[in-house]
Amino acid sequence: MQDRDGALPVLDQLEPYSDRLQCLRADSAYRGFLQDWAAYVYGWALEIVEKPAGQKGFVVQARRWIVERTIAWLVKYRRLVKDYEYLLETGKAMIGWAMINHMIQRLTRMTARRSYRNRGTLRRNI
Repeated sequence: MQDRDGALPVLDQLEPYSDRLQCLRADSAYRGFLQDWAAYVYGWALEIVEKPAGQKGFVVQARRWIVERTIAWLVKYRRLVKDYEYLLETGKAMIGWAMINHMIQRLTRMTARRSYRNRGTLRRNI
């Protein structure tokens, strides 16, 4: 199935969050029907991220790096490198697990930095 065709069921799953979503971003493959459908059914603006006119070689596209960075985080988890799962629910659970694990690692680093900074402040005050 083409990504463009699979986008409709995915957007349908976002319906519970429709009051919070206003703008979605996609690449040029999603232009046309999907843009019109998202606007008509949910009132979402589907913004198409385009290559700059006259682009030669590699240029970072606006907001595209966020998606690429997130995919890179997920691929660090060996089970997500290839599609081993038979059930969609299992794959979704693995992605959820990976993102929870990633956020825990980020939060513990932030807590460790804060405690290190506070420890230095306490030493100066003593």
